[in-house]
Amino acid sequence: VRIHEIPYFSSNRVRRTFTDFFHELYQHIIVPSSPVRPRGDPSLLFVNAGMNQFKPIFLGAADPRSEMATYRRVVNSQKCVRAGGKHNDLEDVGRDVYHHTFFEMLGNWSFGDYFKEEACIMAWRLLTEEYRIPPERLYVSYFAGDATSGLPADEETRHIWLSMGVPSDHLLPFGMKDNFWEMGEIGPCGPCTEIHYDHIGGRNAASLVNADSPDVVEIWNLVFMQYNREADHSLRSLPQFSVDTGMGLERLVTVLQGQRSNYDTDLFTPLLSAIQQSSNCPEYRGRTGEADVGKVDMAYRVVADHVRTLSVCIADGVYPGMSGAELVLRRILRRAVRFSTEVLQAPEGVLASLVPTVAHILVSWSIYFIYFQIMDIINENEAQFLSSLKQGRRVIDRTLQRLEKNDTLFPVPVAWSLHRNLGFPLDLIGLMLEEQGLSVDQRALDVLAIENEKVTTVQTSGDTLVHLDLHSLAQLQSGEVPHTDDSPKYHYSLTQDGKYVFQPCHATVQALYCGQTLVSEVAGGQRCGVVLDRTCFYAEQGGQSHDQGYFIRDGLPDVLYPVEDVQLAGGYVVHQVTAAEVLRKGDQVQLYLDEPQRLACMVKHTATHVLNFALRQLLGSSVEQRGSHVAADRLRFDFSVKGSLSIPQLQEIERSIHNIITENNAVYIEEVPLARAKDIPGLRTVDEVYPDPVRVVSVAVPVADLYDSQTDRWTSVELCCGTHLLTTGEIGDLVIISERQMVKGISRIVAVTGDDAREAREAGQVLTQEVESLSARLAMVTSLSLADANRLAKEVDNIENAPKGNFRQY
Repeated sequence: VRIHEIPYFSSNRVRRTFTDFFHELYQHIIVPSSPVRPRGDPSLLFVNAGMNQFKPIFLGAADPRSEMATYRRVVNSQKCVRAGGKHNDLEDVGRDVYHHTFFEMLGNWSFGDYFKEEACIMAWRLLTEEYRIPPERLYVSYFAGDATSGLPADEETRHIWLSMGVPSDHLLPFGMKDNFWEMGEIGPCGPCTEIHYDHIGGRNAASLVNADSPDVVEIWNLVFMQYNREADHSLRSLPQFSVDTGMGLERLVTVLQGQRSNYDTDLFTPLLSAIQQSSNCPEYRGRTGEADVGKVDMAYRVVADHVRTLSVCIADGVYPGMSGAELVLRRILRRAVRFSTEVLQAPEGVLASLVPTVAHILVSWSIYFIYFQIMDIINENEAQFLSSLKQGRRVIDRTLQRLEKNDTLFPVPVAWSLHRNLGFPLDLIGLMLEEQGLSVDQRALDVLAIENEKVTTVQTSGDTLVHLDLHSLAQLQSGEVPHTDDSPKYHYSLTQDGKYVFQPCHATVQALYCGQTLVSEVAGGQRCGVVLDRTCFYAEQGGQSHDQGYFIRDGLPDVLYPVEDVQLAGGYVVHQVTAAEVLRKGDQVQLYLDEPQRLACMVKHTATHVLNFALRQLLGSSVEQRGSHVAADRLRFDFSVKGSLSIPQLQEIERSIHNIITENNAVYIEEVPLARAKDIPGLRTVDEVYPDPVRVVSVAVPVADLYDSQTDRWTSVELCCGTHLLTTGEIGDLVIISERQMVKGISRIVAVTGDDAREAREAGQVLTQEVESLSARLAMVTSLSLADANRLAKEVDNIENAPKGNFRQY
């Protein structure tokens, strides 16, 4: 079979063929792509690999009640962004024809099911039979072993490929760098086998494998997860072997469409055509390096790549901003604007006009549904940057005029000023100077950046938490230690006189975890993790802080074991404790909650649901929750909105909440099957993996009535694992103490309740009286002496800086 005889594969057909192959022939579950914002993983700016959403399975920490815990064979196409962090391809995009900031990763997974032989057979069959790639163009690499790590060569994989008919001269060994894959500094890892494709054909290209040749490229990586990299860098065999594969859709489409450049496939050609029609440039020619005069083709590639990334990220709730992933997206947008307007001479607004084309190419409903909003965000950010760009260009031109003819270095202070004052990404400054034949002292620029960076280190208990590692989790599971019954955390009631009663909880120590090892006992003074058979303590999850309190050991009533933190791992609740006395496996303990702290969290959590509902009442159902945090002292709620809210809008939200508080509505909480819960009209969810069954929290309307089509009352109803009040009247009061835009399109409200709300109101009234008094006195003044002006200025300063209660810290 010659490559040109392969039937045409559109990108949509390539993607569909992949998922259908594993689903229909090998019973894999098709799992939708997760959003590019990682779920509860602070180690990542973006999802950058197909396996990210499955990390809880690899780490043994998946909630046993969730659908994820049942996965054995899975297939999907995952949206990925590699820009910033460990995997950063931003600087290379446009310079060549295959780097991207956004791409799709096709992958199939086995979690403790099939392993090496089945994975290799499936991969070869898909490539050579379904996609009809000529086998003689394929080369396979495998792990050659590593003496330093004490790892033998993966002869098993080599023999599997030979038995399948892969010629020995197409089967090549490589070391740790190329054929051993690791999740991170610690965690699951293992040897991998990669399949490479020769674009030329009709020759033996073995010497070009892993040689950075554009003619021979890797297309698929099959990782065999069989080790865990420990904190001391040693390797331990995993309790469960898994398969994790990844194949870039863009690169595969390039092969199947007989192209040499990803940008010559149907994933990009409609975009390049739309760019050409909207600009004054000649059509795209695919040139690189010195052949690309004026960097026109590079600009085409940058704009096409970056608008895909912008569209996908904004649709998934990542907006251009000033920190973290948002800052990276801001850099991407500004880089795209600069190439679009300055190199391609495209008019303002062209970048945003490409969004519908992206949605069509990717068949992305998440982009389709809000593409007007995405376009607005891009246009607003473009206008802001163009203003800065014009000013920055003038600064550069004036600086160039002052340089001597032989100068090749641009002044570092000026470059830093462009970055700090005008918001120019440092890489963009370098690129603009490169076009003028200049450079900047990067080392000196880095020193300025380090000196300017103001890092606020927030010390939290999370830095020193006792976490169950996957080996200990596997030991608990293999030892048939039952998962912790944490249902007692919901065992509380409300008396007629308005007091909450929390039922006592008696438990048995099931396991002790100390120094990354399960132990039978710990001595007094040792910090450890305690796993109980049951607990009334709430483990931190769903945005709600963990409970505090203590337990006492039977027979030792005067010795308290303070519970410093509570975490959930793979169905086990881990209580972090510094043992006051010896504690042994099998000890009986009595648990005591810090009831005021728990009740304060319950107040804030129910208030958060009511706030979410009030926002949707005012702004419409398009408002999406983008994050929240519930603690004893305050609540924080992030949501999507166009522009900051006005004072009248915030007042209307408060009034709506106060009405619900005054009505003292009942809060109904019921566990229902996840599939049935999703049928509830108006149900609010966030991007999380929910357990099954799931808890439904409804204000004022019983859960059973929510399914009734005759029920016309619009109310707050959400899926939530948190602890809640039983009536809304217990909130007492709520005051919004701040609202601000975190990034364009995302606002954050901070609110307090109860006594803190009363204090905030009183402080606000005092402030209002002070301002009104000062305003009245100013209105009566016809002329001011210098002394009077200084005195009034001091009064204004006192009003601004005087302490106004605890709410000031927010």
